[in-house]
Amino acid sequence: MALRMSTLFLRTLREDPSDAELPGHRLLVRAGYVRRAAPGIFTWLPLGLRVLRNVEAIVREEMDAIGDQEVSFPALLPKEPYEATGRYEEYGPNLFRLQDRKGVDMLLGPTHEEMFTLTVKDMFSSYKDLPLGLYQVQTKYRDEARPRGGVLRGREFIMKDAYSFDSSDEGLEAAYQAHRAAYIKIFDRLGFEYVIVHASSGAMGGSSSEEFLAVSQHGEDTFVRCEASGYAANVEAVVVAQAPEVDASQTPAAHAEPTPETPTIETLVAAANVNHPRSDGREWTGADTLKNVLVMLRHPDGTREPLAIGLPGDRAVDAKRLESAVAPAEVEPFEGKEFAENPALVKGYIGPGVLGEENASGIRYLLDPSIAVGSAWITGADAPGMHVFDLVHGRDFTADGTIQAGEIQEGDPSPDGGGVLTLARGIEMGHIFQLGRKYAEVLGLKVLDENGKLATVTMGSYGVGVTRAVAAIAEDNVDGIGLCWPRAIAPADVHLVATGKDPAVFEAAEEVLAGLEAAGLEVIYDDRPKVSPGVKFKDSELLGVPTILVVGRGLADGVMEVKDRRTGERRNVAVADAVTEVVNEVRGSSSAQ
Repeated sequence: MALRMSTLFLRTLREDPSDAELPGHRLLVRAGYVRRAAPGIFTWLPLGLRVLRNVEAIVREEMDAIGDQEVSFPALLPKEPYEATGRYEEYGPNLFRLQDRKGVDMLLGPTHEEMFTLTVKDMFSSYKDLPLGLYQVQTKYRDEARPRGGVLRGREFIMKDAYSFDSSDEGLEAAYQAHRAAYIKIFDRLGFEYVIVHASSGAMGGSSSEEFLAVSQHGEDTFVRCEASGYAANVEAVVVAQAPEVDASQTPAAHAEPTPETPTIETLVAAANVNHPRSDGREWTGADTLKNVLVMLRHPDGTREPLAIGLPGDRAVDAKRLESAVAPAEVEPFEGKEFAENPALVKGYIGPGVLGEENASGIRYLLDPSIAVGSAWITGADAPGMHVFDLVHGRDFTADGTIQAGEIQEGDPSPDGGGVLTLARGIEMGHIFQLGRKYAEVLGLKVLDENGKLATVTMGSYGVGVTRAVAAIAEDNVDGIGLCWPRAIAPADVHLVATGKDPAVFEAAEEVLAGLEAAGLEVIYDDRPKVSPGVKFKDSELLGVPTILVVGRGLADGVMEVKDRRTGERRNVAVADAVTEVVNEVRGSSSAQ
């Protein structure tokens, strides 16, 4: 049954919504696919729901194709399984917590590893029951601190999460590769550019982890890749090698120098070049300075711990790399009151001398791996207007360890040694993990092995952001006038537009509509009798259905116009051939995808 614009629950907008910052988000709202209900919470309207269901269908088809079976868990969950795995606390404020009328603690499910594990434990007890793959397409809840991009990062969202259960590591590897191949098919069908990158397992745990990222300049994730070697990774997963030790035997003794009014790297470098030039004639740069960044960690149990990070002055602390490195703790700013509580810290002039658990401040001090033993630095002298020159790591100061938190820069060496790194932006679309036995051990998922002994099951986890996929596809398929959906997920196959006031136009459109429906195509039909052609054309371009068929002035000459929304190409076809032409175009492009 065609969707007739005269009765369709749809209102398009001519102006961008004020709260939408990304192109795809703006157009999803303007075209009437979604409406904001609250920050990070959206209502899916008829056309949006069609697109969403098409994405779900592709995901289900590929999961079913590898033998996974669909289940559905509740969104409202007991807290005890999450307490057992420690994630009730680890999720911190991201978890929606509530109580029922009896005061029993509950939560809204952010993800369901625990529930899958316990259900398999309840039903299976032998290695003969394995391998097993289960999945669900279900609503999740996370209290995001900064919802953004509409349905791109919401507090309520739909995710497909799948889990594999095997009796051996070899079985887990096979399941992981099967799901990886299925994900490649899913994202190939969804119709946007993506990359597969090494990723951090984070709070999920596990030995191996990869992300599928939609390449987008509007993405919130930074990833790196090496064109020469093919290496690709999320920045959180990049491991910077420890710089090799250098010879410091010729480095002069450390000496403190007055450097007034130099609280920043830029002012320090400028002053050093004027007042303390290098003996080799080279100018000082930010890379010669050691800056010490202070943050406050809030652990899941509520305790707070200060942390100092030392890194070259030409680099910043990458917030996501730091968050990954200190998880499950959360990172908070080190503010004025913290400085007041630590009088040994001189803001703007902090050096290694007061840092470290055995020094004046007692603050844990971690260094970027690029700080080699034997390397000499300009850094704070822990006194107002003073910096130390030629301070050598290992000779004049030490740290409590290293941390992978410094930003990765364009041109850095690839960790695989195959070349240099380039940076790009992406949107996380899928994440696959080899969980191993983390959840099975905690929750007691064991089966009898071939020898009749209890053995812990090994698991994999495989997630796809379904609502996020709609947002990512929208971001990658827009132009200056509207959305341009890939055919596989478009809300209809054809947008049929009848223009003008001549009854013959509407009669001809009805005949074409009947032919298109008889051929099995889904049609949006703009049958509004008192709406101008200009408005109808703008709406058809805004909605983004791949094929637009216009019945209008050309009817007098025996032709109709077919427009390819994605390329902008237009052509006239004979009225008698219109249905055949459109059906062939739809089926041809569908098979090509």
